[in-house]
Amino acid sequence: MKAVILAAGQGTRIREVHGESPKCLIRTGSTTILDHQIEALVKAGIRKIAVVVGYQKHQILDHLRFRCRALTYSIECLENPVFHQTNNIYSLWMARHWVDGSSFVCLNADVVFHSGILGNVLKSDAPVSMIVDPEWRDETMKVVISGDRVIQMNKRIDKSAFSGTYIGITVFGRPIVHKLFSRIGELIQAGRSNEFFNAALQELIDQGAHVGFSSTAGLPWAEIDDSQDLQFARKCVFPQLSPAAA
Repeated sequence: MKAVILAAGQGTRIREVHGESPKCLIRTGSTTILDHQIEALVKAGIRKIAVVVGYQKHQILDHLRFRCRALTYSIECLENPVFHQTNNIYSLWMARHWVDGSSFVCLNADVVFHSGILGNVLKSDAPVSMIVDPEWRDETMKVVISGDRVIQMNKRIDKSAFSGTYIGITVFGRPIVHKLFSRIGELIQAGRSNEFFNAALQELIDQGAHVGFSSTAGLPWAEIDDSQDLQFARKCVFPQLSPAAA
């Protein structure tokens, strides 16, 4: 199992409080969202991690060099050179050769979460498994679930129809990886590089792919897009996390 952290975005909505820095470097104390994500992955036994960078990439590279001096795992930085005009579908596309057909967990770099959230999803036998919170959260991707499957994902799903909130973490099993990247490539070729990679996943669902899910089970998490999200995370999420290792 590998991990891909999508950290190329510009985070324009949070610059008023975070300045000209990538969202993954938002700090709580002496550690960052990125530190906590890496710590959670390593605790889960994942030792090969790629970070897709773009906006202010040098800040992420410098941070990783400083924080990760004596590693028992490997971190590789990949680049989305057109981050300013694409979305995370293109960032994930940049990781296709590094993934090289392996199963992997994909994380948006602006989600901070309790490490226990990864436990159940990594045990799933489904070809794809998304982590969802059964509670409603504004301004986030929602899912509709039927039985043991996610059948729809969209930010426009309303409260009357939603089954859960997608937290920005998905596990892709080896059997689906080739189909996933093939579909992503087709969408990019069709001029849809400024979309979320979930567009490709929805098309696979429409073609019959089994996308399972795992619950957050009440453990804390936050997707940090703006100042209100950051305020919530600092009050309700960061204090419940163990300090990331230096």
